[in-house]
Amino acid sequence: MSATASPIANSSGSVTNQAIQVLQGPYITNTYGNGIQCQGATMNITPYVTGTASAQKPYEPYYMDPVYDMSDLDEDGVLDNPGNILYHVPTRTAQKDNYNLSVGVSATWSRPLDKKLQEQCKQAADANIALMNQTVANKRLDFEIARLKNCGSLIKEGISFHPKSPYYSICADVVVQNVNNIAPHAHDIPLKEVIIPSGDASTLKEISIGNK
Repeated sequence: MSATASPIANSSGSVTNQAIQVLQGPYITNTYGNGIQCQGATMNITPYVTGTASAQKPYEPYYMDPVYDMSDLDEDGVLDNPGNILYHVPTRTAQKDNYNLSVGVSATWSRPLDKKLQEQCKQAADANIALMNQTVANKRLDFEIARLKNCGSLIKEGISFHPKSPYYSICADVVVQNVNNIAPHAHDIPLKEVIIPSGDASTLKEISIGNK
């Protein structure tokens, strides 16, 4: 006669709270100068990965359940060999590891409701950009005219950068035209003999003109 006692009570439980928080930031604001700021539509994309794992250590898939000797041969109500283990029975523990993995994307789309104000802000931004471009063009024109004037004056005076100078290109495209003043210079006049009549046609006089 044998009896197997299994005084085992297993109780387990787990509670997992997972939350995905989506933070909606402010609208994207573009600044164009002169106090012009325009806000456009905003899209927020938030990818997320969550996971949980639960395990028991050490991992024991089986345990040896003892089988006790319950023999009472003389039937006196007292076990003949109390506490004597006859053999062991392998018993599954039902122990297991739990894993959970969640992957996803959260997205929100936000845009201002007043479309008219947005269009006016864009028009103001375009006008301000055009004004800045024109200001830059005016500054460029002033620079080029000043460069032309100064380079022209220096060229008329015979002043220029050396061709090998890194600044030679500053005045390289300046052309001076219709200049009437002539720089002081000298020329050599060669000697030449001329025979001219003296008095009557029968008398000729030989003279020389030129630089000696």
